Amino acid sequence: MIKPIEVKALKDYRLHLKFSDGVEGEVDLSEFAGKGVFALWNDYSKFQQVHIGESGEIAWNEDVDMDSDTMYMQITGKTVEELFPILRELSEHA
Repeated sequence: MIKPIEVKALKDYRLHLKFSDGVEGEVDLSEFAGKGVFALWNDYSKFQQVHIGESGEIAWNEDVDMDSDTMYMQITGKTVEELFPILRELSEHA
């Protein structure tokens, strides 16, 4: 299972991530800033408090987090089926 091992807040609501397989890159989260639970980021110092949660999620506090798999796919361009081959097998036998 690929997990994030480093996360760093960058300017303009961007994150730099490094994963256990050596993949690293940036994701742009600016589209979420100020919306819903992400209103937390209106105080930019809160955005900078990003960390890796206990389950490998990218988190800011106990209420605000994002799935790291989605960020991995965004960085690599991989599909869900490529990241989780078992899903392809399951859909072929359904």
